Amino acid sequence: MRTLPRFSFGVGDRFGHEAKAQLAAFQRLAEEGVDVSPVWNKSHREHGFIGSKPEDVRAAAAVAIAESGWKGPWYVDADHIRLETVDGYLSSSDFFTIDVADSIGEAADESDIHTFVAAHPELCKPVSIPGITKVIRLSEDGTARIVRKYYKACRDASVIYNHIAQSRGDDVVIEVSMDETDEPQTPPELLVILALLADAKIPVQTVAPKFTGRFNKGVDYVGDLAQFEQEFSDDVAVCAFAVKQYGLPETLKLSVHSGSDKFSLYPIIRRVLHATGSGVHLKTAGTTWLEELIGLAEAEGDGLRLVRDVYRYAMNNREELCEPYATVIDINPNQLLSVDNFEALSGSDTAATIRHIQTDSRFNPHVRQLLHIAFKVAAAEGSRYTNLLKEHREIVAEQVTTNLYERHLEPLFAK
Repeated sequence: MRTLPRFSFGVGDRFGHEAKAQLAAFQRLAEEGVDVSPVWNKSHREHGFIGSKPEDVRAAAAVAIAESGWKGPWYVDADHIRLETVDGYLSSSDFFTIDVADSIGEAADESDIHTFVAAHPELCKPVSIPGITKVIRLSEDGTARIVRKYYKACRDASVIYNHIAQSRGDDVVIEVSMDETDEPQTPPELLVILALLADAKIPVQTVAPKFTGRFNKGVDYVGDLAQFEQEFSDDVAVCAFAVKQYGLPETLKLSVHSGSDKFSLYPIIRRVLHATGSGVHLKTAGTTWLEELIGLAEAEGDGLRLVRDVYRYAMNNREELCEPYATVIDINPNQLLSVDNFEALSGSDTAATIRHIQTDSRFNPHVRQLLHIAFKVAAAEGSRYTNLLKEHREIVAEQVTTNLYERHLEPLFAK
């Protein structure tokens, strides 16, 4: 089985130009004695918007690896794949995020539920898990309810995994994702889910549950930090317990997804990792695209003009752009700059309006979220956008590396 190190971090590169700049952030951290493995991820939907192919992600990453001399492990993630989309990723990916959130709650055969419950008497009574203060209250009826809710999702994960294994054998990392759903999974639910995955013989190395709170695109987490810390800590303990109880891979760890920058969560995750010795896989989404815009704004001239054009289009088509992301954005139209006011900003002020530094009075999270979901506007510009990225390579790369290192990797992992 291809194994995942203790720490791994997913990075997106929607237009395929920033892999080397991203890798530079991991190299800076490695020079400080902390090894974090990069995982390049790009969803099927993003490929559709951009017009790219899964093999393009591996090709761009491989060039960056060769040019940078990176010696550590690295991965390419088939991000949020389903059975109908996985085939396109089999040859180019070695990390598969199996998304079964849509199957949660689908009807399952009562005989299958009864068979599972009968096979797991340890899940039909209260369970004490090291690291969790309160006893996990389970009963035969309670466990049956959980199984009824998640059985179909875990069965679908098994079908997708077996399809992957037929092509790739065990030379892959498997993640099971249930985060894109309405309700968070509780620690008792996560324990039963892991038992279901173990029974299905899925060598899951990361599991992505949904946590409480809002993980809006491109901005910080919104929610009860104490509650998140309790949930994250309890879920870490559940994973460790399930490894021993059900023979799951020792590398099993939590994965924290979403487009949120999660800055307020990093100290919490860091504390738990240090206290428990556990690992984590964390994904970002869209950050690199925003840093490209910031770099082009700083470059002034044609770069700044393109950023203004993207914003103008986004404002004129705001409702259409926002509709698919309604559950993961929180944009107050009254807080958005008018097109005229945005275009009156200097390059540096435009960059500061987008750049996620909360102490900067110029930062506007509403503008940032709108631009976050407007990446397909740049895709429609075609060579105009990519040529500007090449022309202003140095300043764009500096934004990408600095953001990834200073605002993500260092706060989360540095000694």
